[in-house]
Amino acid sequence: MKKNMGGVDKMIRLVVAAIFVAMYLLGVVSGTLGIVFLALATIFTLTSLIGFCPLYLPFGISTAPKEKK
Repeated sequence: MKKNMGGVDKMIRLVVAAIFVAMYLLGVVSGTLGIVFLALATIFTLTSLIGFCPLYLPFGISTAPKEKK
């Protein structure tokens, strides 16, 4: 699995995940929307940690820095 996420992309995902979790814990969102936010936070965190986003593949997107030869 080739990494397709750059550093900025990873940081944005981690910040958004933290915001989603904080919104849930502070009671800003609850119920079904709260669970959706927690699921998205989990997905954003995992993809950020492994550096690979499967949704980028069909669109040919890569924010990873180009490899030098």
